[in-house]
Amino acid sequence: MIVALVVVAAVVGLVLVGAVAWREHRHFVDAEESRRRDDEMHRRHEDEVAESETRLRLSLDAITQGVVMADDAGNVLYRNSFARQFTEARHGEALVEAAVVELLAEAARGRAVEREVELFGPPRRCMLVSAMPLALEGRDYGSVALIDDITEPQRLDAMRRDFVANISHELRTPMGALSLLAETLAGERDTEVASRLAMRVQAEAIRLSDIMDDLLELSRIESDESSERAPVIVQHVIGDALSRLKPIADEKQVPIETALPAFDLIVQADRRQLTSAVFNLLDNAVKYSDAHRPVRVSAELSGDCVELEVRDQGYGIPLRHQRRVFERFYQVDRSRERTDGGVGLGLAIVSHVATNHGGEVRVDSTEGDGSTFTLVLPVSDDDLTEQEESQDFQPIGAQA
Repeated sequence: MIVALVVVAAVVGLVLVGAVAWREHRHFVDAEESRRRDDEMHRRHEDEVAESETRLRLSLDAITQGVVMADDAGNVLYRNSFARQFTEARHGEALVEAAVVELLAEAARGRAVEREVELFGPPRRCMLVSAMPLALEGRDYGSVALIDDITEPQRLDAMRRDFVANISHELRTPMGALSLLAETLAGERDTEVASRLAMRVQAEAIRLSDIMDDLLELSRIESDESSERAPVIVQHVIGDALSRLKPIADEKQVPIETALPAFDLIVQADRRQLTSAVFNLLDNAVKYSDAHRPVRVSAELSGDCVELEVRDQGYGIPLRHQRRVFERFYQVDRSRERTDGGVGLGLAIVSHVATNHGGEVRVDSTEGDGSTFTLVLPVSDDDLTEQEESQDFQPIGAQA
């Protein structure tokens, strides 16, 4: 009996010890599981933070604006890729980094500041550096500096001002002349004088109409980038432009010579736009040529492009003006424009036509020795193959 009780007591003791051990084991397992879950949540949180930082960094690197962030002591914490280009810059661009450091120091004292920095290049650029403090509910979080390239906005603003000033001037001149001529004509009794005044009225009206036509043409071409293209023979386009120009060239006694290949030069183009571009190149050359000084137009296949060249022996364009001659209303010599009747829209039309067709227009000029304008137009693979098979250049003779 005693032995049985001892055995029972031993068994009960073992069970109790086992239960305690199991409970401690479960506590350990649960604690480990909880710790594992906490570690996993912590890692997930760190991954999410790292992913958010990467996304933010990539987003800041993607923008075309410099961003520099500093702590409340003015120490730089971060720069995006646009801003990093100025950290080790030399020459003019180093001025941008100096401006960032100075303006961040100002912003750290609670002031929002900005400064324009001129970089004379080449190319010439203008950067706007601004800095401001970062604060929320009275707490200082440092400061941020922004770097903006305002070269293009400034150029467009200058073009807008020039456009408004020039169109106002161009319209005011014929309108003023028309008003004065009409007033004089109304009181004129001499039929011969009245006839001369009427011819002047007609000339000013034509000039005003030409200005409006050029404006409408430029507006149409600017908005017609996606017009349908068709195979166009370049020689036919040149012929159309020469037909329109002949009365003007004859009046100024400026001969026009052509040098064109015997085989067809074919490009995919809007024929109306291309004719307008060629006419304006020729018209520009004739306007700036003296009597009996020929203008020469030629075209050739060069690689995968057709190059159409208009060369004159006129006044030439000073180097400082050559970059801007394709802007609307830009005039190299305003007094000369007045006498020749130009308003500065022809070359802008040529530039837009070239852009619309995936090409370009170039100018090569020496002051006092004439100018050469080259219109470059890409050729499709099919048209290129067709033209290469028939290349047998035979210049067509001079045309007056």
